[in-house]
Amino acid sequence: MKILFKTVGIAARYDRKRAIKLAEELAQHLQGKGLDVYVENTLTKMVQTGEMIPLERMKTDLIITIGGDGTILRTCAAIPKPEPPILAINMGIRGFLTEVEPKRAFTAVDKWLNGDYGIEKCMKLTTRADGSKFPDALNEVLITHDEPAKLLYTRILKDNKPILTCQADSLLISTQTGSTGYSLSAGGPVLDPSVDAFVLTPICPLTDFRSVVFPGNSSLTVEVLRPNKMLVLIDGQFNRLISSKLPTVTVTRSKNETRFIRFTDNFYNRLRSRLLFKGMR
Repeated sequence: MKILFKTVGIAARYDRKRAIKLAEELAQHLQGKGLDVYVENTLTKMVQTGEMIPLERMKTDLIITIGGDGTILRTCAAIPKPEPPILAINMGIRGFLTEVEPKRAFTAVDKWLNGDYGIEKCMKLTTRADGSKFPDALNEVLITHDEPAKLLYTRILKDNKPILTCQADSLLISTQTGSTGYSLSAGGPVLDPSVDAFVLTPICPLTDFRSVVFPGNSSLTVEVLRPNKMLVLIDGQFNRLISSKLPTVTVTRSKNETRFIRFTDNFYNRLRSRLLFKGMR
């Protein structure tokens, strides 16, 4: 077997012994194949194989995540851009974004080494507010009040033109990937990955306001008319309180994307077995 890759990074849940054990076993397996292995430094003293480095320095040919969707989102927020492909091993509750179960981890790694895989490219969103650029969102951007059960009075602009007003607890702007998460729970639609779009979903709107799907090349701006502050959360991993006379956040497509290693074209298989249609055939 001719090795085309040289480096692999590993990120794992540090609250599960099985995930830590699998991280160490995969590190040993990959080193045995002649690759340099870097392990997320939160696993220092837990994993005895590989070089410990922060996620921010994992500029590798591949990153393996061992956990659920939260582990993936945490990893995507931190790793260098452009992002290396991710092979996601499920050790979460649902693990909708993951590709394989732990028992298939070594087979999956060997398939990757042999070039027997495909790549799924996922759009990300760039968020700017008060002159600052936030980390890209793979799932969603949440705009909310900094106090529970308080309404935001907002004006929404598409490509700098006012289109809607909304009074709601929060507004959620989601990618195709994020449409299967928080947005879906809030009543939003599932976007097929091939649909070049993102979706705006209100959380507990005061009026009869439904989700709106926008073209992927749109610029969406939310102005908070009342109060004079808002809390912006990115993928549940990053948050910032914005306070000004007219707090404003603008969301557009990012130049970056997340790439997942896939062995089958299985979006609807995952949807059926892990989410929407579980138990149905």
